[in-house]
Amino acid sequence: MFAFDTPAWPRQVLGSDPQVLAEVLMDDVNLAVWQRTLYPEISAFADRLASRPLDLKQSLDVQEERVVLGELLEHAPFDGCALFRADLEWLLEAFACLTGARRIGLRLRCLDRAMCPRFHVDHVPLRLVTTYAGPASQWLEEGAMARNCLGEPKAEPADSAPIRQMAAGDVGLFKGERWAGNPGRGIVHRSPQPESGERRLLLTLDWLG
Repeated sequence: MFAFDTPAWPRQVLGSDPQVLAEVLMDDVNLAVWQRTLYPEISAFADRLASRPLDLKQSLDVQEERVVLGELLEHAPFDGCALFRADLEWLLEAFACLTGARRIGLRLRCLDRAMCPRFHVDHVPLRLVTTYAGPASQWLEEGAMARNCLGEPKAEPADSAPIRQMAAGDVGLFKGERWAGNPGRGIVHRSPQPESGERRLLLTLDWLG
């Protein structure tokens, strides 16, 4: 009689220690969330950035000493700018250390509507997501929605009970379909719909190679 290993049900891990992010490297984990509280100065600066149009995109060599944040430099005199920049650089370093990435794609943007309003999976290996201001990303535990129905409005949960949501400041590592051994197991998630007049400041980091 032969015994066959059954792939573990994808699970999500959350914790208040940044070391929880490393658990995304486990085969049965498709989302790791570091639940944190931002410094008030960072939150205030993020609110300032979120009040204006912003879409900053960079492809960064991790060997560079500092990330060039271009459009942020005009805000340098404002309180919180240095702390905000230091936080971005810490997240870049942590992401590179965890993945071994040589190049990382950074995108920092202000949004007044849901970028991806339907539950879906990302076709990337791994993506870091954090919302500095406004409502943060939503996700589903495995089994809350049939994967073959992703993108279909009628198939999404009829109530909010199974919908989980990060808080502003939380850092999530979202495992996608292109992570080795993860096809069909990427974390199911979506962007929240901001209220009228509400804006989000969203940072994403992608592993480019």
